[in-house]
Amino acid sequence: MEDEPAAAFLEHRFAENGWSNAFRWRVYDYHHYHTNTHEVLGVYAGNALLQLGGPKGEKMHVRPGDVLVLPGGTGHICLSHSDDFAVVGAYPNGEQPDLIKITDERPDGVAEKVDGIPAPEKDPFYGNAASGMVSSWVEREKRIK
Repeated sequence: MEDEPAAAFLEHRFAENGWSNAFRWRVYDYHHYHTNTHEVLGVYAGNALLQLGGPKGEKMHVRPGDVLVLPGGTGHICLSHSDDFAVVGAYPNGEQPDLIKITDERPDGVAEKVDGIPAPEKDPFYGNAASGMVSSWVEREKRIK
């Protein structure tokens, strides 16, 4: 398949920066979030319309080359997609994500659990946590301490 090298590149890049437990697939077609980990999604094929931030969140079109880093607790859903849409997803330190549907009853202590997720040691794509997509998380964590 011609998109295999792109998927392999993303898996390798994420893994070398400490984001593993990777998968190749799509994004679920229902609103969901993770209370125990952050997530990175790298689009390597097709295109889609995603909604980030829950049912009132921002809608965005994604295509190959787009990389999204979702802080723990960020709702996300795929609203529509091309037949060939696919992403590589991964988690800091190979974390096994929980899966909370937004339609589910909100778990007790979810805000505290999400707030307790540490900032990643490295940005999943650029590596250095002082730059790239996670730099603001590191700054926030420093201010909180």
